[in-house]
Amino acid sequence: MKNRQSNSTPRSSFNRRDFLKVAGAAAIMPASAWGMGRPSASNRITLGVIGWGMMGPANTKAFLALDDCQVVAACDIHTGHLQAAVDTVNAKYGNTDCKAYHDYRELIARDDIDAVMIAVPDHSHAVLATHAASRKKDIYGEKPLAKTIAEQQAIVRAVQNNSIIWQTGSWQRSLPTFHKAAEIVRNGLIGNVVRVEVGLPGAPHDFPGTVPALMQKLASLPDKINSPTQIVPGTAAWDIAVTQPPPALDYENWIGPSRMEPYIEARVYQNWRWNYNTGGGQLLDWIGHHGDIAHWGLGFDLTGPSEIDGQGEFPAANAVWNTATKYKIECKYRKEVTHYPVDVGITIAGGHPEIAMGTKWIGTDGWVWVDRDGFDASNPDWLKGDSLPEDLRKVKLYESHEHRRNFLDCVKSRKPTIAPVETAHHSTLPGHLGLISMLVGRKLHWDVAQEKILNDSAASELMTRPYRAPWKLA
Repeated sequence: MKNRQSNSTPRSSFNRRDFLKVAGAAAIMPASAWGMGRPSASNRITLGVIGWGMMGPANTKAFLALDDCQVVAACDIHTGHLQAAVDTVNAKYGNTDCKAYHDYRELIARDDIDAVMIAVPDHSHAVLATHAASRKKDIYGEKPLAKTIAEQQAIVRAVQNNSIIWQTGSWQRSLPTFHKAAEIVRNGLIGNVVRVEVGLPGAPHDFPGTVPALMQKLASLPDKINSPTQIVPGTAAWDIAVTQPPPALDYENWIGPSRMEPYIEARVYQNWRWNYNTGGGQLLDWIGHHGDIAHWGLGFDLTGPSEIDGQGEFPAANAVWNTATKYKIECKYRKEVTHYPVDVGITIAGGHPEIAMGTKWIGTDGWVWVDRDGFDASNPDWLKGDSLPEDLRKVKLYESHEHRRNFLDCVKSRKPTIAPVETAHHSTLPGHLGLISMLVGRKLHWDVAQEKILNDSAASELMTRPYRAPWKLA
């Protein structure tokens, strides 16, 4: 077990994590068994939550519902969001004990925090995650793993070098329909898979609903503007879109390691996804879900494609929203690399109606498709029940019935989660490589073992990005 060292006070070699592991069975007993409203605080995993945007509230509320977890601190660089986080936690516990932090580094520095939940924009994933790992915090982190391939590699190294537990928010693995679909494929019920279709969204979605107000401001302009994809620097529309950041938001720290650029409300809160300076568009936003499931069914959690050829449609590179609105990526997984019986082609597409949303494996003896809204297969018998009959489950995949619950269980047991960091890295790689292929306009050849793009220096440069001072990885 790992010791959580204090800078000032010597600790016994039998530390908090050792105690949690030994007390694991007791910590998940019904609260009534403790003779009080909830388990003893000494048996609970202490958690700090960082980020109160889209996934932060949902993740935090899920942890608050678990009696063997105590949320003790919250961090956000928007004062309103931070207050909402603290109020939510304190309302659950009926006290005012949740500590508020503007600087994530102060939260991570606390020796009494066992784990952190990180739900911040993609461009800050690597900085926060490597720092938290260096402080020996177990991490529940969001997908995609990071903004670039090099950042993902850094996170994997940090997690491994510090022997921490990592769970990625690829929560579809904890749903029975996705589990059953993947088991159908892994058990060879559709024969050898020759092709997989991964359907993702195409055009951006205005999550917080800030675009209509902006469009109203632009309505009087002679040139009709319908979307942030049409707004570029040097135009009257751009001048209207650019404003001062609200006082509640620390915009300097929000931009973090990314290139500084003018504040535009339509590309900050939740809509940061549609600007390549901070996000990766629908492709990177979703590849960690349906692409992850595609890999799970094939047993490709630790491998990847050897060839990647992407085509996409983009707004102007300097537009307010500049991420691909339509794309199709063809990936070839070679059998000599994956050790699967045959080569497998995976098509990743957004904005192509012929590729249905979700994951569809097509094999020599049938097919199966799964999405959040449905499940279908070539054999009607497979549609019955939440799982396959036991006699068909020669290969039994990792089972988790609640993603946050699985994380806490693994914090205690020190066993891998259902979506560990290595899996998150490999699940996202086809999306990163597909985007790079689209940007350079040619097919890429990927060395799966060495994790490098072959014979293409321009494409290789896009595996990383410069950081704005003073930001750096831990």
